Amino acid sequence: MPARFIFECAQKLEMKPLTSATAAILYHRFFRELDDTEYDPYMIACSCLYLAGKIKDDKVRKRDVINVAHNTIHRGAPPLEPCDEYWSMWDTIVQAELFIARVLKFDMTIVHPHKYMLHYMKSLQDQFGAQDWQALPVARAAASFLQDFHHSPKILDYKPAHTAVCCLALAFQVYGVPVPLMDEMDETTRWYNIFCPELTREQHWEIMESIMDVYDMETIISEN
Repeated sequence: MPARFIFECAQKLEMKPLTSATAAILYHRFFRELDDTEYDPYMIACSCLYLAGKIKDDKVRKRDVINVAHNTIHRGAPPLEPCDEYWSMWDTIVQAELFIARVLKFDMTIVHPHKYMLHYMKSLQDQFGAQDWQALPVARAAASFLQDFHHSPKILDYKPAHTAVCCLALAFQVYGVPVPLMDEMDETTRWYNIFCPELTREQHWEIMESIMDVYDMETIISEN
């Protein structure tokens, strides 16, 4: 799965979480515009990683991207020495980088849900109290849900603020943690409407189901 490949390579390259998330968004945007059967998804994924490093000022050498990608695809393979395969990958990444930019109309602006999540977490920490909040697994779980959701192209379908608050809501549900803000709300309003007033209950459930679908997809892939 190319999206999982992106995150595995990013981890090996020690790229920042926002960089790998950026690479995933670029990848999903690209293949939303074009038929994925016409292009090698793994080479596009490599180019998205390299391009994301530039965008987020988390640059990696092209040589390292090539070797990590090659080793990830061919488990246990030694680093590639300069050879036809090495230079072919080099040329493909260079050409694909410009092609991706053209397909996306050179719009590399990405508003990540991460910044909204940090803001919401700060507000929730104030409600719970810093000590109690730190003792809960909610923040770590929500961050994991958000990063994992980038494996799915559905991440493009929702507003970043909605995605962030739904990752938090899912974490609360998984761990059965009641939200103090609920005590201040009436029966027609949910705590997440404090952060996203326009988020309906139906949209809220839809987004959470889309997040959970990622894990069903991963299970199917693992079984195969």
